[in-house]
Amino acid sequence: MAKRRAGSLALLIASLTLGCNNGAEIQEGSGGTTEGGSKSGGAPGAGGRSGSGGISSSGGTSSLGGAVVSGGTPSSGGVVFSGGALATGGSGSGGVSGSGGSSSMGGATGSGGSISSGGASGRGGSTGLGGQTGRGGAATGGSTTVGTGTGGSTTGACTVGSPLSGGTQHCSSNATGNVGSFSYSIWSSGSGGCITPYGVGAAYKATWNNAGDFLAGCGFQWNETQTYDQYGTISADYAYTKTGTAGGYSYIGIYGWSNNPLIEFYVVDDWFGTSPPTGGGSLKGTFTVDGGTYKVYTHQQVNQPSIHGTTTFMQYFSVRQAARQCGHISLTDHFKEWASLGLNLGKMASARLLTEAGGGSGSVDYSSATLTAK
Repeated sequence: MAKRRAGSLALLIASLTLGCNNGAEIQEGSGGTTEGGSKSGGAPGAGGRSGSGGISSSGGTSSLGGAVVSGGTPSSGGVVFSGGALATGGSGSGGVSGSGGSSSMGGATGSGGSISSGGASGRGGSTGLGGQTGRGGAATGGSTTVGTGTGGSTTGACTVGSPLSGGTQHCSSNATGNVGSFSYSIWSSGSGGCITPYGVGAAYKATWNNAGDFLAGCGFQWNETQTYDQYGTISADYAYTKTGTAGGYSYIGIYGWSNNPLIEFYVVDDWFGTSPPTGGGSLKGTFTVDGGTYKVYTHQQVNQPSIHGTTTFMQYFSVRQAARQCGHISLTDHFKEWASLGLNLGKMASARLLTEAGGGSGSVDYSSATLTAK
C-alpha cells in the first residue's frame, strides 16, 4: 500500500511470507481389523487529485509516481511529469486512479503487491520439521516422497529428510519408558519387534518380523486427570519412510487412550495395503481437516486387553482417505469432530505417533516427529 504526502512518496512494501509426563506402563491389547486385534495499492495516496490545476502548484512539479487525474489543468508554469514509472511486483492494493479521471502514464499499480515466494498459506501441507514444507504450501525444491512397501502412495509435496541415527533399541513384547520429554511404548502379541527412540523429539524407528500384532509409538503419557481440552491444542508433525509388509492390517498415525469412558483411539494417515482400513468398524461420519478427508469408524472390543485390564471398550478411528508420509495432524480437531458425532473421550491417558502391523516383516522410520499440547 502506498501513501502520498505533499510532493513526497512514502512506499511501504509488505512481504508475506509429540513433551510427556512420566507415566504408567501401557498394557495395550491385540486389535485391528479383526476382533481382538487392537492394543493396549490503496489508491495511490489521495491519488493525484488535482485541485484547480492538478497537483502541481505554480512553478512546481507534480510528485513522482502519482497518477494525474484527467481534467486537472496545470497552473501556469507548472511542468507535469509523466508520473512514476510502472512499479514492479504485480498488483498491490493500490493502483486505482482518482475518481473521474484516467491515470496518466506510470500511475499504475504500487510496488509490493506480489505474493511472497514459498507457496500458499493454510494448513494442509506438511510442517517444517526435518525439511518438511510449511503448512499449506510446498516449499521451493521440496521433494515428493512416494509411499513404499505395499501401502497407499503419498499425495502432495512431502519432504521426509534423511534417516536419523543413534538411540537405544528396545525389543520386548511389552515395555514403556521415557526419552527426553516424551514416552515410548512397545507391545506385541508375539516376538520379533523392536523400537529405537532417537532422542530427537518423538522420532523413532520401529521394526518387526512376524511379531503377530505389533505396536510401537512415542509421544505423550498422561495421568488420566484431565480432558483433552484442558491440555490446550494437541497436534503432531511428522515425516517417515516405510519398508516391507504388515500382514492383514496396519495403522500409521496417532494412537492413544482415554478413561471414563475407556476409549482406544486412532488417527490413521497411512497404512500397508491397497485401500484405507476401517478398523473392522462401522462408519459414523466424514469430515475434512489438515487438507484431507477422513472417515470415522467405531468398533467395540469385547473382553480384550486394555490399559485397565481385560475388559470391553470402544475404539474410534479417523482414517485419511489419501495416504501420506509426512504432515500435520490437528488431534484436537479430530476429537471435536468425534464429539459432534456423539463420540466422546474421557480423561486422557496417552497420545503417541503410531506404528502398528498385524504381521509381516517391515519397518517405519520417523526422521522427524514431535507432539505439542499448548
